Amino acid sequence: MLGETFSVTADELKEIFNVRLAPYLPANLKKVEPRPSGLGNNYTFKPFTGREPRPEEPERYWNDPKLAFRHMDKEAGRPEAGEDEYDLRDKARYFLSEAYRQARIEWRNAAHVAELKIVVKDTDDRWKAHGQAKRAVEAAFAYLRTPEAAREWTSAVSRLIDAQDAYMAAAVAFDARAQEIAEVHDRHFHEEMLGWNEALVAAGYPQATDWHITSVGDYGKNHWEEYDPHTIAGQAETLIKEQEVHVAKVSRLAGAAD
Repeated sequence: MLGETFSVTADELKEIFNVRLAPYLPANLKKVEPRPSGLGNNYTFKPFTGREPRPEEPERYWNDPKLAFRHMDKEAGRPEAGEDEYDLRDKARYFLSEAYRQARIEWRNAAHVAELKIVVKDTDDRWKAHGQAKRAVEAAFAYLRTPEAAREWTSAVSRLIDAQDAYMAAAVAFDARAQEIAEVHDRHFHEEMLGWNEALVAAGYPQATDWHITSVGDYGKNHWEEYDPHTIAGQAETLIKEQEVHVAKVSRLAGAAD
């Protein structure tokens, strides 16, 4: 059995990939190159679409005399090979496993990107609408601090409420799409997955680096009927509550002063 590290000569590598593994390698494997460190290989594949079947080692290789375990030779009635032959078979099986492991990583990342292309839809429009609504509510609140607002206080506060409602609606609409994107990220989780922004950029959305998408478990209201502060709706809810507290205090103090 192979240890944690082992050496392979150039001739052995040619024998392994050109002869022993040739019938079993992933269909879209383009190139195999030894790493500069001398530990393992780099595998280059034609791009996956993510819609192909999951890459898996074909089971038929187990019965190949050039790859079989020692006990299978005995079971098949073949002459017992020498240690060098079994050592080469061990190395070949290891590299076959490595090639498919890397293929599955790239396939899973391609599947991640492919699903994002379906789910994203109008996310950018919703993000821009949310930004516009937030600027509007901030402007409406800022207006309350001006002398002009004092002369039409009720109307100014009413406009603020309308702006707050529009802001919350835009935030909730964005979060609805963001939750779908977060669910895609969650479904495709694995140790070597693409980063969230990296996957969205690969799907054709470079502007996604501006979008605020949080963990899938953050979406929806809690049992107090509040949004999580990590979400856009939660941030909108916090800002609106702060504005309402301020307006109520101003109204209370202004009434006491009259």
